Amino acid sequence: MMRWAWKRGLVAVLTALQFTVPALAAETSKNDARHEAGRKVYNFRCYFCHGYSGDAKTLATTYLAVKPRDFTRDNENSISRAQMIAAVRDGKPGTAMKGFKGIISENDIALVVDFVREEFIRSKAVNTRYHIPENGWPNHERNKLAFPFATGEIPLDRPWEELSAVEQKGKRLFLTTCISCHDHARTENPGQTWGGRPLSYPRNHFDPGDYTASPPTKVDAIASASPYKLHDVIPAVSGLAPLEKRGEKLYQGNCAFCHAATGTGKNWIGSFMEPHPRDLTDPKFMRDMTRDRLAHTIREGLPNTSMPAWKSVLKPDEIDAIIAYISRVFHPVKP
Repeated sequence: MMRWAWKRGLVAVLTALQFTVPALAAETSKNDARHEAGRKVYNFRCYFCHGYSGDAKTLATTYLAVKPRDFTRDNENSISRAQMIAAVRDGKPGTAMKGFKGIISENDIALVVDFVREEFIRSKAVNTRYHIPENGWPNHERNKLAFPFATGEIPLDRPWEELSAVEQKGKRLFLTTCISCHDHARTENPGQTWGGRPLSYPRNHFDPGDYTASPPTKVDAIASASPYKLHDVIPAVSGLAPLEKRGEKLYQGNCAFCHAATGTGKNWIGSFMEPHPRDLTDPKFMRDMTRDRLAHTIREGLPNTSMPAWKSVLKPDEIDAIIAYISRVFHPVKP
């Protein structure tokens, strides 16, 4: 009698498992799909400031006064899910963290927050590496001679004569290819730390040549390496009036970082921003632009974009000079 009861119990357990295991597998698969969808949002929208692995070890961190959040230093009690959703949706005033409301959906906001909480806050996981084929870096090991300068193993300002022949090759490679993102490599006497225009550009799957070969093979940067370099070339316009000449200096020193030297917003940094910086050469956008409207935008900024208010940085006459330059070089601005 006991034996039959035991068998009936076993059958009941196995029958329950028959329905439970597939259900659990389906739920796990659903959670995995949500997690990977969140990863896609994060890798496209968030890595530039917060880093691929959520630790904020990025170039942006080095020049932002309020540093991007290092999620790996958080725990589940230090910041709530609701707080994170509000920050992604509405931004954080006084920081570079802008709101994504109207740019991505509420569902995507929830997905990316849940991804960050699981991947970085709970698991302290390495999301992905920067220099992998999926991120546009095929065969990155061929650049290994430059790695000691990127990692800080060798100071970038160590005198050339103190470097071996191999280290000199690595330094040349670093200076020509890596420095735009690794421009805060370790130095013993850093001097000026950062400039607004990159010295090298993503290769976009074009062949960059081999700087370690003897003799080096080099492909022309403008012709083949990247579409971004073209937009960091300051337009050569003769006969600028004194006000326009002053505006050129102010624009190229303050505005070109986002809007490009050409005014198109199609430079490297501009390509990261969402929404993209305005194309000041676009006839459709600039057709009805007036000086008052443009001055107000420069002075007060644009909510829910990366366009900050410049009223505490630029004086009214400096804003006028920038508008005069834009009107002369990029597109006429109505009075």
